[in-house]
Amino acid sequence: MSAVDWALLVVLSTVWGGSFFFFEVALDTLPPFTVVLGRVGIAAVVLLVLARARGERLPTAPRVLAGYLLLGATSNALPFSLIVWGQTQIPSGLASILNAMTPVFAVLVGLLIGREERLTPARAAGVALGFAGVAVLMGPDLLRRLDPYSLGQLAVLGAACSYGFAVHIGRRFGGATPLVNAAYMLTASTLLLLPVTLIVDQPWTLTPGVSGWTALLGLSLLCTAFAYLLYFRILASAGATNMSLVTFLVPVSAISLGALFLGERLGPTAFAGLGIIFTGLAVMDGRAADWLRRRLAG
Repeated sequence: MSAVDWALLVVLSTVWGGSFFFFEVALDTLPPFTVVLGRVGIAAVVLLVLARARGERLPTAPRVLAGYLLLGATSNALPFSLIVWGQTQIPSGLASILNAMTPVFAVLVGLLIGREERLTPARAAGVALGFAGVAVLMGPDLLRRLDPYSLGQLAVLGAACSYGFAVHIGRRFGGATPLVNAAYMLTASTLLLLPVTLIVDQPWTLTPGVSGWTALLGLSLLCTAFAYLLYFRILASAGATNMSLVTFLVPVSAISLGALFLGERLGPTAFAGLGIIFTGLAVMDGRAADWLRRRLAG
């Protein structure tokens, strides 16, 4: 990748890592569903207006729109809700570490639905290391009881699993531009979350204050609308393989923001689990092993 691509990748990882920080701030004054609805709803309006201003062709076929509902559910509505609820129980940095399991679940889902041809030794080792890292993070207490802290961790793992499905569902949407796909996906997420939020949270009774509104705007404008535009820019110039490097960088920024602004301090177990998960992701990615082989051969 070029120096510009690397710089943009760092910016994107910081922005996406910031979503865990903004979730934590928003939850001080707002309930989970309202936070998620605010994030996807505002971002959907921004991207739809941008798509219309650019003259993008907007799909109207009922079958395509139904597909966006499924994509919106697995990409945004369900995982965002699980992460936000999980962060009511666990620190934002820990949530970001568990969310790094997304590529592991994407491999498993690909095998389940027949998208992946076979489980290679590298993928098998990566999956095993990923779950070993989760076991270190969650510890043996999970086998004895399910307390709120453990349920929070399981909720974020559920979000990573949902993202694993979304990776494969999203490949079906090749007819529209990435901007339209993002706008429609977020619009579908908004439609799915709206009735739930109205019934459960009754947002008209809430008073988020300055911090709540600031966090919502940060989540929607910076961590969602801007992040998707940046994502598509990097994808076009650096490719999907290099884009996957963001998985390694997001927890770093999320942990740093949590430590600097929220006073979060993760113990050695969290960093040990992070190291094992990162090792598993590196094994699945394969580039580190290829580089080492080339160095030894040269």
